[in-house]
Amino acid sequence: MLRDLIVRNRSYRRFFQDHRISAQELRELVDLARLSASAANMQPLKFFISWESEQNDRIFPCLGWAAYLRDWPGPVEGERPSAYIVILGDREISTNYWCDHGITAQSILLGAVEKGLGGCMIASIRKKDLMDVLGIPERYDVLLVIALGRPREEVRIEALGPDGDIRYWRDASGVHHVPKRSLDEIVIERF
Repeated sequence: MLRDLIVRNRSYRRFFQDHRISAQELRELVDLARLSASAANMQPLKFFISWESEQNDRIFPCLGWAAYLRDWPGPVEGERPSAYIVILGDREISTNYWCDHGITAQSILLGAVEKGLGGCMIASIRKKDLMDVLGIPERYDVLLVIALGRPREEVRIEALGPDGDIRYWRDASGVHHVPKRSLDEIVIERF
């Protein structure tokens, strides 16, 4: 059921790094993105896939991991992603990517959950560094990176507390808690 996939689709940041994801699995996830909606049907996105350890090791230091967890520099060796999909905008097709990268990232992540994987959309990217280490041509804009793997952490959705603090946090057991506003708070029936 779609709702179950959405609930299980959390931002996972710690993985079983030794769980391999094949190029074919990544291509299947990118195919979901290809079939997703695109503003004006321009289809300006391209997808760089990485599943080999050496290449993953070059991508990892180009990424920021969790803004609200200020003392956490990201997953340690052994908990890093098994694969990445870098979402690129092709300026030779269009320079306005609208919301396409968000739509395709969600499609990829829902497909990952269906495969028993998890991931995290990362927008905190040292883009120039990433372009350099991967040899990405100048015609592309780096839009998002999706980190993928078999989740090594538990992520729980929580009701937003009375203080209204939306920042995610980890408890002493390492469980990642994500506060969510209630449905009644976000639905506007009348002005």
